[in-house]
Amino acid sequence: MGRQFFVGGNFKMNGTVKEISAIIQNLNDAKLDEKTEVVIAPPTLYLLLARDHLRSGLEVAAQNVFDKANGAFTGEISVSQLKDSNITWTLIGHSERRVILQETNDFVAAKTKSALDGGLGVILCIGESLEQREAGKTIDIVQTQLNAVAKLVNDWSKIIIAYEPIWAIGTGKVASTEQAQEVHAAIREWLGKTVSSKASDDTRIIYGGSVSDKNCRDLATQPDIDGFLVGGASLKPAFVDIINSRI
Repeated sequence: MGRQFFVGGNFKMNGTVKEISAIIQNLNDAKLDEKTEVVIAPPTLYLLLARDHLRSGLEVAAQNVFDKANGAFTGEISVSQLKDSNITWTLIGHSERRVILQETNDFVAAKTKSALDGGLGVILCIGESLEQREAGKTIDIVQTQLNAVAKLVNDWSKIIIAYEPIWAIGTGKVASTEQAQEVHAAIREWLGKTVSSKASDDTRIIYGGSVSDKNCRDLATQPDIDGFLVGGASLKPAFVDIINSRI
């Protein structure tokens, strides 16, 4: 059985009750590819709104989670709180948190382990900067980010790896189909060497970085691209077209 195509929508710090309700209604009413797994990640304040109104079969993710079970951690949210709210996924390690909030590889790894231990699925975000790509360090950077997680995590069955080149996020620039496939293939090779051949075969590796209804179909044809993590386009009706990029 092949890897199920996966499309996630990361709303980032966008949306109001009215706007997010409209996005959810559009998804509920749309005819979506039944073979594609769909998850949306609204801002924390709207997680329960999304979970209460999103139709069965579509899931909700947090955009972040903390690595401690509970306690005096102002502004954070725990794995158990997400589970209690019927939130089944979380993003971890998005480049905006790595860059702006200085989250280290080790912290991202600790949060990944905590989420998995608590029963959440993890969308693990990795990717290189433009300077790193131009220096020919792309593969080294993403492997370093993955190695930190591999030190703490043995079972990768509930991890989806989201490769998001930082230089392509929100810029309108997109890694070419060939560039994206090359990195995805290298990640799959890393999984085989570092984790297991089963992890290499089964782990979904999705692409993010200015994904749109214009470029998704070409990207979706690649053998090692198993879906998308969509940013700005997930706020628009075109998100449905991206979900349906394989039909």
